[in-house]
Amino acid sequence: MAVFAITYVYVSDPERLAAVRPEHREFLRDLHGQGALHVSGPLPPAPGGEPGGALLVVEADDTTAALRLLDDDPMRRDRLVAERSAREWVPVIGGFAR
Repeated sequence: MAVFAITYVYVSDPERLAAVRPEHREFLRDLHGQGALHVSGPLPPAPGGEPGGALLVVEADDTTAALRLLDDDPMRRDRLVAERSAREWVPVIGGFAR
């Protein structure tokens, strides 16, 4: 298994994001409980107006499997994720290092 950093960029709709956030976090808690999600958290909007998003660190066999873990995320289901990407990450220092 490999570690992947996944980024979300959210649509600019604070009210809808806030409405779905509790279900989104419950979904992520379940993934964490299964051991697939190591950590996640929001990326606040940038000062220049870049929309907010999220950073999620997951463990999976490959990039496709990493993204598949998040296919049923309520934020994605409700079309609040404008874009997402996954990239393998090789931590060498800290809690995720191998």
